[in-house]
Amino acid sequence: MGDISSSAIDPRSGFCSSNSTFYSKRTPFPLPSNRSLDITTFLSSYPHHGKTAFVEATSGRQISFPELWRAVDSVSTCLSDLGIRKGNVLLIIAPNSIFFPVVCLSVMHLGAIITTSNPLNTSREIGLQMADSKPVLVFTISQVVPKLAGSSLPVVLLDDEPVTTEATSQVKIVTTIKEMMKKEPTDPIRVRDRVHQDDAASLLYSSGTTGASKGVISSHRNLMALVQSFSSMSTPEETHICTVPLFHIYGFGAFAIGKLVTGSKVVILSKFDMTEMLSAIDKYRATCVPLVPPILLALVKDADEIRKKYDLSSLQRIVCGGAPLSKDLIHRFLQKFPTVDIAQGYALTETTGFGAVMLTPEECRKYDSVGLLSPSLEAKIVDPATGNALKVNQRGELWLRGPSIMKGYLNNAEATAATVDSEGWLKTGDLCYIDDDGYLYVVDRLKELIKYKGFQVPPAELEALLLSHPHISDAAVIPIPDDEVGQYPMAYVVRKSGSNISGTQVMDFISKQVAAYKRIRKVAFLSSIPKNPSGKILRRELIKLAISRI
Repeated sequence: MGDISSSAIDPRSGFCSSNSTFYSKRTPFPLPSNRSLDITTFLSSYPHHGKTAFVEATSGRQISFPELWRAVDSVSTCLSDLGIRKGNVLLIIAPNSIFFPVVCLSVMHLGAIITTSNPLNTSREIGLQMADSKPVLVFTISQVVPKLAGSSLPVVLLDDEPVTTEATSQVKIVTTIKEMMKKEPTDPIRVRDRVHQDDAASLLYSSGTTGASKGVISSHRNLMALVQSFSSMSTPEETHICTVPLFHIYGFGAFAIGKLVTGSKVVILSKFDMTEMLSAIDKYRATCVPLVPPILLALVKDADEIRKKYDLSSLQRIVCGGAPLSKDLIHRFLQKFPTVDIAQGYALTETTGFGAVMLTPEECRKYDSVGLLSPSLEAKIVDPATGNALKVNQRGELWLRGPSIMKGYLNNAEATAATVDSEGWLKTGDLCYIDDDGYLYVVDRLKELIKYKGFQVPPAELEALLLSHPHISDAAVIPIPDDEVGQYPMAYVVRKSGSNISGTQVMDFISKQVAAYKRIRKVAFLSSIPKNPSGKILRRELIKLAISRI
């Protein structure tokens, strides 16, 4: 809080009028004073009485806390034997499993950097990320191996499925995670370089406040700030269902590492499946489940049938993030499931999964809000036109500052400087306000991301692909609101002179090059794309046009 006296801060809103800054009302947490500390060592030393760390919902395979830390020591030793050193980047492309956290913790323990990719990504998308992040080794599953054809990188398999002969001849498979976990760990001092809190630990990809996907560098200290915040949220008695991808900051931050500080049990779904999730809540007596709004809607629609089939009486809380949640949907859910709290939250990859959250049942009743600022976080609401910091209940761009703000974007000093200013304020690109009680409200996105089932779809990437088509002279991609998926991408296309390319052909062209969640679901044709004098697409005009025709 620097030189600001606590008397200058309004205890109700957290707003300080002398510097126009909002301060978190939550109790701040201390970060470790030892500067030579990695996130894995920090997590493994956290005291709690938890027994089971991770369970796979379908296979029932589980790993206890002592087994987890032994596995991490073994895999770290194997990686060191393979020549992995501090600063190396290692890539994991895999669905959720109990091996995912083992890999992440082992890599970061050595001071190496873990980068993650969606296993649904195409060879092209994976190739772009590999060209940017320059990994030295890949962890993946057999099914993904063909997408790595032509890569000279060593590969570690996370499953026992057979790999096609053709794929094995093109990819260098060195071992499996199960073999690594059998290794007798050696003295850690011999295999590890000294790791500092400020060293890079993870490299998760985000579209940022705008544009194409960028690698977000988070330090060990950033991750420590995140996991410290979980210590007040859960207990060893709680059981969480991990329904979200572990390659995404939500899954990575909350479940691959976050819950380890509390001793809670995490039940992992390999991919989201409604039946599997409901069965897991019933079977494992789950107390907490993270969901995105479209899934909440599905629960409301089928509530009566669901309650006949599954015992959900253990469920105490649903944590909702990834996209805005309407007040109407919350009310409909609470009518069907009156004993379950809905806790909303707000975070970015750039804030290492940190932002705002609801903790108590009382906080959960602020239905339009995403909660109170996370511990040790500062916020400003800034007028996008003037740059002036605003006060309570005034709308502007949310800026955040604190111990969880990323180190920057990989290989992109320009984007980093545009996002984080010289005083450490991260410009979120979201239009927000903070009320008299310190609750944060997200009004709209200044940034241009489309959120499909909680996944980020950057319009710029799809537009670049559309412009590569020989029959398209110009294109713009916009979000279309949808009850089932949140938003889906729609393309406005200008045909080249003499072309009669159809909407179906446009959609097929894109679907062959991108993951399923990025596919364009609707196409309309225009004679020209509306743009401002500097050439920026006037998306709001196109959105109005599209919605008027729905």
